[in-house]
Amino acid sequence: RELNGKSVFSNSGGLDQHTKLTTNQNRLIFLVDLYTKQAVTRDELDTWIRKTALSVIIYEGIVAGVFDYDYAPQSILIKSRRIWINISQEALSDIEFLREEEILHALQMPSSSYKPITCYQISEKGKEFVQNVPREDKEAVIKVVYMSGSQELLKPMWDENSYWLSSSLGVSKKSTITEIEDVAYVSSAYIPQCLRYGGRPTLSNAHRTHECLAALSNIRDKNIDEIITLSSVSLIVAEFIPFGANHIVQANNNIGATERVQGGFISPAIDEYSSETSVEMSSQMTSVEILDYTLTNHVNLEAEIRFPEEKSIVQVETFGISLNAEGTCFYGMQIEAVMDRIKDNISLDYLSRILVDVQQDSSTIVDSILSQYQRDLMNLVFIGDANNRSKVNLVIANEITPHLTAAEYMDKGDYENEFRQIIGDTKAAYDISENDTLVFGANGMLVCGPHARLHEPLLCAYLQFITLDTFLQNFFSRIWILNDDLAGTSTLIDRATSHPTALDHARTNICKLSKEIIQLDEITGYLVEALEIMEIPPEPPEQTGRCLYNRLEIRGMRNQLGRRINDVKKNLVGAQRFLDVLRERANIVFDAKMAQLSETLDQNTKRISYLQESNSEIVHILQLMQFLLAGILAFATLDRITGDWTVLNTKWMESFVNTMLKNNVLLWFVVSMLTWFVTALSVQGCFTFLKWKSQGMTKVRIQINRRICLDKIGALLQNKIKILEERRVVEGKDIVQIEYKDTDARGWGGSAPSVTLEYDETNRYLLEVGVNYNIRKARKHLAFNAIELKEKILGDLKGIGIYDRGHESSSQQLAMEKRDTIAVALKSQMLEAKKHIPEASKSSYLAVPIFPLAEAV
Repeated sequence: RELNGKSVFSNSGGLDQHTKLTTNQNRLIFLVDLYTKQAVTRDELDTWIRKTALSVIIYEGIVAGVFDYDYAPQSILIKSRRIWINISQEALSDIEFLREEEILHALQMPSSSYKPITCYQISEKGKEFVQNVPREDKEAVIKVVYMSGSQELLKPMWDENSYWLSSSLGVSKKSTITEIEDVAYVSSAYIPQCLRYGGRPTLSNAHRTHECLAALSNIRDKNIDEIITLSSVSLIVAEFIPFGANHIVQANNNIGATERVQGGFISPAIDEYSSETSVEMSSQMTSVEILDYTLTNHVNLEAEIRFPEEKSIVQVETFGISLNAEGTCFYGMQIEAVMDRIKDNISLDYLSRILVDVQQDSSTIVDSILSQYQRDLMNLVFIGDANNRSKVNLVIANEITPHLTAAEYMDKGDYENEFRQIIGDTKAAYDISENDTLVFGANGMLVCGPHARLHEPLLCAYLQFITLDTFLQNFFSRIWILNDDLAGTSTLIDRATSHPTALDHARTNICKLSKEIIQLDEITGYLVEALEIMEIPPEPPEQTGRCLYNRLEIRGMRNQLGRRINDVKKNLVGAQRFLDVLRERANIVFDAKMAQLSETLDQNTKRISYLQESNSEIVHILQLMQFLLAGILAFATLDRITGDWTVLNTKWMESFVNTMLKNNVLLWFVVSMLTWFVTALSVQGCFTFLKWKSQGMTKVRIQINRRICLDKIGALLQNKIKILEERRVVEGKDIVQIEYKDTDARGWGGSAPSVTLEYDETNRYLLEVGVNYNIRKARKHLAFNAIELKEKILGDLKGIGIYDRGHESSSQQLAMEKRDTIAVALKSQMLEAKKHIPEASKSSYLAVPIFPLAEAV
C-alpha cells in the first residue's frame, strides 16, 4: 500500500513469533507503554492516556506509514464541543482485543461535560509483551512520537480549534486529524413517501452522474480497504428541534411557502438595514423548492447546497428536508454516484465522508429556516455549539456486498469496523428476513435488503423517538452543567467577603441562570408536547414487518422517554429552588454590605464635618498670620535702619533724619505703612504662585480587583519614596493603603507623581490604584494626560508581574460565557493566523506558543 507516497508494510495480518500479535498490535502496545506508567508506591500516581489523545497519535502514525490502518471521520465531544476527527476503527478494534486479552487496562471517568471519558494503560501482562516487541517496530513508533533530534515525547494538545503535537521545549506540530477529506458525489433529494402529503415528486440528478467520473478527491489513503459495499443507497439524517404550530407557520413564511411563487434562495444573514436600497452578501446560499406543506403541521422541501469546494472535487448536493410540528427534522439524500461508482458498489469509507457533509450542511440549511428563538434554545442546550450538534443516521440500501447473516457481520473485526464508520459503535444486528438485515449503532442504524424501503413508515417512526432520545441526553447533560453553574455561583456568594467583585458576579450570574432555567423549562414543554403528538405505528401484518417492529421496540421506547422527561422536569424544579436560595443569600450579603457601607459613611461624614470646622478656623488664622508676618518683616526691616546703631547717627544722614523723622509729622508712619503694604503684596504674590502651581493636579483612580503576588509589592517599593502606610482591619481582612512617590521624574515628563495602592493583604487582591500627578510641574510638552497616566501605571504594574496569572481563570464564568469567550478567542486567533500563513507554511514544525487561547480565556 501507499499513503501520501510513503510505502507501508503489507504483512500486518501476520503474527509475530514472540508476541503472537500482529505488527499493528505490537506497535500499539509499545505506543501505549511510552505514554503510561503504573505507580510503584502509594505516593506515586498512575499515568493513563486518554482515548482521544491516543487516536491522534495513531492517526499521525497512519499518515507516517507506521500503522496499516484505515481511518474515517467520526464526531466526538471535546470540552462540550462536538468536532469531526479522523479515527481508525481498526485501531479501536485492536485496542478492544488487547483489553480482552488483559494486555491493556481501561479506565472510565466522567468529564466536566458529563460525558464518559475512556483512558488506557499498559498492564503488567502487557509489559511482558512490550519486552518482546521487535526492535524495528519500536524504532518505527519512536520516529512518530519523539521530536526529531531529542528525547521529548510529543503530546497531543487541544487549543479549542485544532490538535497540536507539542513538546515541553515549546516546539509544536499541527495535526491534520481535524481536516476531513472530501469525495466527489452526485445526490438527489430524498424524502420517504410516508412523510409526503401530495405535491410534486423530488427531482433526480441521475443525469449528472458523469460529472463524478473525472472528479478527484483529497483522500490521503490511496488504497482504501473496501470490505463492504452498498448499492442504491439512501441517507437520512434526523434530529429533534423544539417546534410548535407557530414555529411551523413562521418557517413556512421564512421560506416563502405561502407566497404565489414559492421557494427561492435563503440565507441565515439578518438584514439590519432593511430600509436601504440594496444589500450585498456572500454567494454561499441555498436554493429551496417547496414540495408540499400544511400551515401548522409540516413542510417538505428540496434544498440545493451551493457552497464552494476545491475545483477538482465535484459535489452535487441536493437535500430533501421534512420539518414536522412535533420537532423531528429529516434530511434525506439519494446517492446517485460517488467518485467512479454510479449507483452501486458504494464504499462505506466514501459514505462516511458524505455523511459529514450531510450533518454539517443540514445544520446550516435548517438554521436559515428556524426562528431566532429556536436558535437561542438550541445554543442553550448545546452551549453555543449548535452548528455541530449530534444527529442520527439512517442508511437504507437495496443490496449489501457481501451478503451474510447478522451473526457473521458481528465478527468484532473487519465487518464491524466498516459499519462503525457510518453508524458508530455497533450494538446489535438482526436478520429481519432471509434477504434483509438490520444493524444498530450508537449513531444510527443500517437497513439493507430488497425489501428495506417497504419499512420506511416504521423506520421514520423509530427515528422520531430516537432523535428525541438523543436530544434528551444532551438536555439532561445541560441540566447538570446548569447545576455546576449554580454551585459556582454559590461559591461566589461564599467568597463575597473576601473577593471584591464576587457579589457583583454572583448577582449577574443569578440573572443569567434565571433566564436559562426559564428557557429550559420551555423546552420541557416542547418535549412533553412532542411525545404526545408522536404516534406508535400499528404492527405490520407481514412477517418481515412484524420482526422489524419487534426489534425496534418503539412502544417501550416511548414509555421510557415519558419517564425521562418527568425526571428532567423534577431536576429543573430543584434547580429553580436552588436559584431562589442563591437569590436570597445574595440579598442577605448585599444588605450586610449596605449596612456596613452606611456605617462607614456615617463615620466618614462625622470625620469630614470635624475636619471642615477645623479647616475653617485654620484658614482664618493663616490669613491673619499672613498679614502679621508681612508687618513683622516690614518693621524688622525698618528696625535694621533705625535701631541702636544705624546710619542715622552719621552726619550725612542728619538731613534725611530731620526731614523724615523730626520735622514732618507722621511721614515716617506713612513710609512704614507703605513698606508693610509692599511686603504684604510680595508675600501674597509668592503665595498665589505656589498655590497656582499646586492646583495643577490630575488625579486618576482605577478599580482593579485582581489577585496579586504580595512579594511584587515589596519589589515595587524598593526604589520608591514611601509617604504613607495605613492599615485597617475590616471583617477579618487586612486592608493596606500605601502611598509612595516615584523617584524617576524624567519617566513622568518631569513631574514625579504620588501613587496610592490599596490592597487586601489577607486575600491578596489589589483593590484600587490612585495616581496624583501635578501637570504644572511637568514639562509643557512632556506632561501626561489622564489616559496616558492610566496606561502608564497599568503598564508598570503588568511589567513587574504583579498579577497572579496562575490563579486567574474562567472558573467564575457560566458555561455559555465560557463558550462565548472561546468563540471570541478563536476568531482573533484565526485573524492572527492569516497574517502568518506564508511563514507558517514553510515548515511543519512551528516554534510558536501552542495555546494562544489560554491567556485569552
